[in-house]
Amino acid sequence: MSRLKDYFCRVIGWIDWLPALVSRITLGFIFVESGWGKLHHLDKVIQFFESLHIPAPQLQAPLVAGIELVCGALILIGLVTRLAAIPLLCTMIVATITARIGDVSTFSDFLSLSEYLFIVLLLWLIVKGAGAVSLDAWISCRCGTGKENPGPASPRT
Repeated sequence: MSRLKDYFCRVIGWIDWLPALVSRITLGFIFVESGWGKLHHLDKVIQFFESLHIPAPQLQAPLVAGIELVCGALILIGLVTRLAAIPLLCTMIVATITARIGDVSTFSDFLSLSEYLFIVLLLWLIVKGAGAVSLDAWISCRCGTGKENPGPASPRT
């Protein structure tokens, strides 16, 4: 049983870069596509924001579209991922409160919202970073820090 556990841990170690990469590509693509679509249909987005009683919809619509496009692209390539995830997180929280909360009558309904899943993944990227297969990691290696997410410092004895 110990050998099986050791083998399993080795295999997991070989692919520990995969979840961050898949999450980044998925989120990045979704946000880039959403931002691009909003920018090309701003009149409809403004009308939708007006229907939700969002203040200054003529300002908010292009702002949200730009955040989704730019921050989504940064997450997609893994560049300043932690920083880029913050405005997207805020956007998803506001979207949940303003546009989707009416669809929620149970806790299960809330957990089923795609916006909730985006919030969870964005929080994970903020905490854990872009991962080993990213421009963040490449820059960290080039700058001599060695790791994109170094973790806690070792205690001195």
